[in-house]
Amino acid sequence: MPELNQHGQTVNDAVPDWKGARVLTRTPLNGRFCRLEQLDAARHAADLFEAYALGDDSDWTWLASTQPESVEATAHWLLGKVMDDGLVPYAVIDLRTERAVGLVSYMAIERLMGSVEIGHVTWSRQMKNTAMGTETVWLLLKNAFEHGYRRLEWKCDSMNVASRNAAERLGFVWEGRLRQKLVRKGRNRDSDMLSIIDTEWQERDAELCSWLAANNFDSEGRQIRRLESFR
Repeated sequence: MPELNQHGQTVNDAVPDWKGARVLTRTPLNGRFCRLEQLDAARHAADLFEAYALGDDSDWTWLASTQPESVEATAHWLLGKVMDDGLVPYAVIDLRTERAVGLVSYMAIERLMGSVEIGHVTWSRQMKNTAMGTETVWLLLKNAFEHGYRRLEWKCDSMNVASRNAAERLGFVWEGRLRQKLVRKGRNRDSDMLSIIDTEWQERDAELCSWLAANNFDSEGRQIRRLESFR
């Protein structure tokens, strides 16, 4: 609880014995629908090129990247993420096919502050609006909070309504808009900021686990109850 300090000023909550969060490593994260494994340009390029080819340029409007035009271009793009020491990049593997269908990363990692962002979210159309997408974010949230992070961030272009809606469905709380944050593809980008903090995680975790449970899906894999109904 906020309290008065020795100067009569109101100060915020104490964080006793805080020593920072633990290092996030590129170890696999296993779910029921998908597995997140360390991104590998050589191993995942062909799968991801094929998966992204099922869509079109509209899938890339709000991303920093453009759709790669070949397996070689895909591998080059992936290698940039693999070699970036500021990222913990994952390929999302569909357990039904054992093929990569998307990628995602931890980024903006501030271990001493206990803050990290889920970013570089690049789903193929095989992932969009599926249980795999929800489970992927749940696995990342669970892993980061287990490593002692206090805050998980989600940022998106303010025009990317689908991304903001997806984050809010998952339980991220909208915090505000960073105006003129970037120039991307020759256009202004205002960035919407959302987060889940550690004191909210137990409740969010219970909701997501209930939605992802086998008894919430029918024999054809369709949800029985919406995630929001568990809130």
